[in-house]
Amino acid sequence: MDLADTFNVSRETFERLSEYVELVKRWNPKINLVSKSSIDMLWDRHIWDSAQIFNHAPIGQNWLDIGSGGGFPALVVAIMAKELDPHQRVTMIESDTRKAVFLRTVIRELDLNAAVLTQRIEQVPAQATRVLSARALADLNLLLNFAERHLDPSGVCLFMKGETWKEELAEAQKGWRFSYKSHPSLTNSKAAILEIKELCRV
Repeated sequence: MDLADTFNVSRETFERLSEYVELVKRWNPKINLVSKSSIDMLWDRHIWDSAQIFNHAPIGQNWLDIGSGGGFPALVVAIMAKELDPHQRVTMIESDTRKAVFLRTVIRELDLNAAVLTQRIEQVPAQATRVLSARALADLNLLLNFAERHLDPSGVCLFMKGETWKEELAEAQKGWRFSYKSHPSLTNSKAAILEIKELCRV
């Protein structure tokens, strides 16, 4: 499957994503944005994997990405939104100062509607965001703790989870009530994007 054809992005968006890829490659030896083993698979493992989350979010809402690291999925979302949803603002929380500098560099060079908060997730003032995302950050229980702090009551969580997502979901349901949908990952048949709403503690 050619993932570039699946997402059918415009030439301008593809060029911005390509610029982002080059910045990741340039910075990676210094601050380890992605693993060395995946640097040659950046498009499929990171860019297109991140891009699939975009269509699961409501249009025109503020978006908060936690533990943003090298910008997956947050910078990919911001790049796609520049053309498809220009009013959408993406805020990233990243406590690692060097990675935050990288994120701000990409935002500046690609002129994205985005911002970076360089603090720990639990120390950032409550954001009341309508969309909250995370990728490869923590297990679902901890993610829901972060969501309780930062998600608007009418908002939606979009968590990109790996092969253990069903086990994490069952464990989280012991302490939380929520509605959810699981969207199959386009890049890993065993992974999923969990869309979670109406969150409250049991």
